[in-house]
Order: sequence, then C-alpha cells, then structure tokens
Amino acid sequence: MAGHNLLGEKGEKIAIQYLKDRSYKIRHTNWRYRKTEIDIIAEKNNLLVVVEVKTRTNDYFENPKDAVTIKKQKFIVSTTQAYIEEFNVDYEVRFDVIGISFENGQEKIEHIQDAFQPGLL
Repeated sequence: MAGHNLLGEKGEKIAIQYLKDRSYKIRHTNWRYRKTEIDIIAEKNNLLVVVEVKTRTNDYFENPKDAVTIKKQKFIVSTTQAYIEEFNVDYEVRFDVIGISFENGQEKIEHIQDAFQPGLL
C-alpha cells in the first residue's frame, strides 16, 4: 500500500476515535457508491454527519477545508443522497471536514462543522 494511503488510513482511524469520544455514533466508514466514497458517516442528536477526512504530514500546505474542492463536494453530496435513499435516512444532514496533521510526532486535529452546504454548490 502506498505511503499516502497508509497516512490517510491512520488519519481516518484518529478521526473515528475523535468522533466517538464526542458521542458520535459511527454508522459506516469508507462507504462506497459507484466510484465515490464517503470517509465517515456518523450520527449525533438526530443529525446525519458526513465527514471527509484530510490527513497531512504537516500543516504548511492548504487548509483541510480548502482541500475539499467544489468537485469533491459535489461527489460527496451525490453519494450522500444515494446513502440516504439506500438506508431510508430521515435526518437532516451536515457536511464536516476533519483535518489531521502530523508534525514532530504530534497530531493536530481540526474539526470543521458545516464545512459546506449542498445548496450552495
């Protein structure tokens, strides 16, 4: 497995634990629809929370929120719609981004709630 895939997998595990520690119920991870994937689908307080995880070896590059391009947002939204239909979900949906960076052996977590709105795409 390529190094960037291992880094992404490590970041997703950290993000999952971060969410669990904050009372989110993890419904699915790496849920696939056609050629797209949602990193984490969780719920909390009758809200479906769709999470894109961005992992970096440092935070010198772009903000994690900025790494989720408009094109990627559209894929996430359409995949979420498929998820809602398949599992008959009747919750409001929120799209979050969790950025994880590693520097000098330390991890830094940034949780951006409501990172984007599907109606604004």
